[in-house]
Amino acid sequence: MDAQSLTWTLLASFVIVVLLGPIAIPLLHRFKFGQAIRAEGPMRHQQKMGTPTMGGIIFLLSVVFVSLRFSSSPTMWILLVATLGFAIIGLLDDALKIVRKRNLGLTAKQKLTGQILVVIAFFLILYYRGWHFEVVIPFMHQPLQLGIFYPLFLVIFMVGFSNAVNLTDGLDGLAAGTSAIAFMAFAFMAWWNSQWNVSVFSISMVGALLGFLVYNRHKARIFMGDTGSLGIGGALAAVAVMTRSEVWLLLIGLIFIIETLSVIIQVISFQVFGKRVFKMSPIHHHFELLGWSEWRVVLSFWTFTALCSGFALYLFLSV
Repeated sequence: MDAQSLTWTLLASFVIVVLLGPIAIPLLHRFKFGQAIRAEGPMRHQQKMGTPTMGGIIFLLSVVFVSLRFSSSPTMWILLVATLGFAIIGLLDDALKIVRKRNLGLTAKQKLTGQILVVIAFFLILYYRGWHFEVVIPFMHQPLQLGIFYPLFLVIFMVGFSNAVNLTDGLDGLAAGTSAIAFMAFAFMAWWNSQWNVSVFSISMVGALLGFLVYNRHKARIFMGDTGSLGIGGALAAVAVMTRSEVWLLLIGLIFIIETLSVIIQVISFQVFGKRVFKMSPIHHHFELLGWSEWRVVLSFWTFTALCSGFALYLFLSV
């Protein structure tokens, strides 16, 4: 597959989301599918109350349609199983938040159980397709053989990244923009390694997320909700697994890891020492409370992700 075909894939995915936006936003308003804002968040976020959520549906629909239009291979279906599996859990979470009219949907236990079940399904598909239970470490001659520990690795890796993207989705355009950059890097890596199906899927995600940013950038007219963020996280992890690029995702998706670590550090510090390391976590709220505008935080995080992705690609081409 040449660059021109990938360009058309990106454009098709982008256009579909842009066209769906004016239909979905009024529809979500009509059904009162508005976002509930957590009371302990920054005060200026309260003005976002009622903004339509569950917008992840529109870019996921685009990804499914475009991906299958350009390729319906087993690899594509495996990627979609992971993506839609995590997205459905997010959809249930969003739906419960709307019904209860508060920022509390599925319990942490329910969400974790659902995510683990999705990963188990993903693993079983790989197992029956003769997948090798190994992780490729860049600059090492032999891959790391995980054997019976591979399922545990998949659970930690995929559930971890799905929730990491979910934590990052706290500012207008933040998760969509950083994820689009990450998928662009993986689209190139997959194309370089002649993994056409993964490249098509990744570039369709780029187009869909850029289309979503038309309506999700500050000031957002629609939010992706857990439907979108969990689906994106699951998709990123699945792409990394299918391309044997799990280690590269640690660098490309470093911003998601930092966001997660900020929450872990904050909780441990407060429970053990009774003090907070950050003004608020995840860390994007810390910068807001330092006086940064929402747009400045988002743009800085996009830039950071672009630099991490560029460095990762430089190293990738040097292997």
